[in-house]
Amino acid sequence: MRALQVLKETFFGLDPVQKQVLIGSAVAAGGILAFLVHKGRPIKTVPLGEGWWGAGEKSLSQDDKIYPFQVQTSDEEILDLNERIDKMRYTDPLEDSGFQYGFNSTYLKKVVSYWRHKFDWKKQVALLNKYPHFKTKIEGLDVHFIHVRPPHHENQKVLPLMLVHGWPGSFFEFYKILPLLTQNQDGVAFEVICPSIPGYGFSEAPHKQGFDSLAAARIFLTLMERLGFSQFYLQGGDWGSLITTNMAQMKPQSVKGLHLNMCMSTRGFKVLLSLIIGPYLPFLVGLSREDVRRMFPYMEKNVWNILQESGYMHIQATKPDTAGCGLNSSPVGLAAYLLEKFSTWTDMNNRDLEDGGLERKFSLDDLLTNVMIYWTTGSIVSSMRFYKENFKSNPNNRVDAKTAIYVPTGLAAFPAELMHCPKSWAQIRYKNICSYTFMPCGGHFAAFEEPQLLASDILQFFKKVEKEKKV
Repeated sequence: MRALQVLKETFFGLDPVQKQVLIGSAVAAGGILAFLVHKGRPIKTVPLGEGWWGAGEKSLSQDDKIYPFQVQTSDEEILDLNERIDKMRYTDPLEDSGFQYGFNSTYLKKVVSYWRHKFDWKKQVALLNKYPHFKTKIEGLDVHFIHVRPPHHENQKVLPLMLVHGWPGSFFEFYKILPLLTQNQDGVAFEVICPSIPGYGFSEAPHKQGFDSLAAARIFLTLMERLGFSQFYLQGGDWGSLITTNMAQMKPQSVKGLHLNMCMSTRGFKVLLSLIIGPYLPFLVGLSREDVRRMFPYMEKNVWNILQESGYMHIQATKPDTAGCGLNSSPVGLAAYLLEKFSTWTDMNNRDLEDGGLERKFSLDDLLTNVMIYWTTGSIVSSMRFYKENFKSNPNNRVDAKTAIYVPTGLAAFPAELMHCPKSWAQIRYKNICSYTFMPCGGHFAAFEEPQLLASDILQFFKKVEKEKKV
């Protein structure tokens, strides 16, 4: 540590020009090294592979048609829901416990009372059908997606964009950002495709073991091809981040740009060195002052938070069907399990509040609509199985973990995300980062929480990519 202190004092003793020269030399050296390492090497891709996830044997004839779909409900469905809600048994919370033990049951009663007496599911179904829904059969599964085209304008450039959700979200997370993306901004608008991951919402659940992010990526590539897009942009967070990354690894020639609002770094010497030196001499390991503010003390702000918030993942990655039994039978249990994440993953400080701060960023109508997508489709168990399939073996040994991404990449780093990933860490895997933005506010559910901020960052990134392609 004494050596680090000497280095730090020496650096801050330099004049501004000397500092710039030193930093510039370090950056240049890193760039030259990267160039020499990758010079002449063909870009490695992840094999597409193949799969069949339907029930029984693979069909000899494939139906590749696209069919319109509408979300529907019935009086019987609502009656069954209300009867189950009315039979809920509650346990009193501990005094002054907030959300520290999970969803506070005092506040849960208020949410459930609203759900039972004021929430209008038929009205929300009409809202869901505001955008055109479709289904198509891919690898034996009915894959659901919404497809939103922008209004026609003269001299407007339309860019195809796929948005991919994660858990415990759904395609509904994007409903607030869709009008922002599809409107004309400086002559650019997006044609947006939002699929449901198979096993989530209105996409059919896999009937066979092994459906992981690579399988989902392949299916979504097929979907884009079926829709007539040979080149397109991608955006995702949570599982959507991994799935879209896999798509870029499989077919980099098709992915014009990749924008992520969650990025997980790989482990290695560079990361370890950053953790040791970063708090003292961040400039030497590619960290900014903002990185230091968000990351350190590392055990408290990253490791401890992850330990507290990852219990669900261990359950879902090992025995999802066991835990899923109760959630698939109790709507109140399901709501508590899902909505607790919308509290804590939006802001860790919400754990200290009796209402979990849920209504600071979301309306109960929006939150319960997402819950109802899981409830009415009975998809909670199959959505949880996605963790099991992706963690059956060491994730670091998967082919995608060892394959770099070379497509133009944009990263939006929201301050309340579960873990902060500095640009220097992201560059270990994402070799062509064109845009890295420290977002001023927001957490894990970026499109749901801060649609305007995310839409603006997506637009500026894609404009930059399109401009660079012309040069």
